[in-house]
Amino acid sequence: MNPQVANKGGVKMIVKRGSVVSHTVALEWGIGKVTEVNDVRATIQFNDGMIRKITSSHFMSLQPADPASYLPPSEKTPVAKVKAVRAAAPKKPKKLKEAVV
Repeated sequence: MNPQVANKGGVKMIVKRGSVVSHTVALEWGIGKVTEVNDVRATIQFNDGMIRKITSSHFMSLQPADPASYLPPSEKTPVAKVKAVRAAAPKKPKKLKEAVV
């Protein structure tokens, strides 16, 4: 575990494993929990189900969040992927060769 310090507006936040954070630029991601951190990046599991790697240069975009507000993504039953069926363009009629007499 290697905690990193983010300094935003004079407020210091320690980014370490287990920290609950929100990303001020991407609020649609929801609340996230730091699962791994090193000198280069932090790996964060967000409420929207995505795991994102945030580089240390963007730690200033993180802010502390209420730990009670983090809800781990629900386990969903795997769904078989269905290939999209593309609408086929109408086929051109074949040219018939005329018999030469």
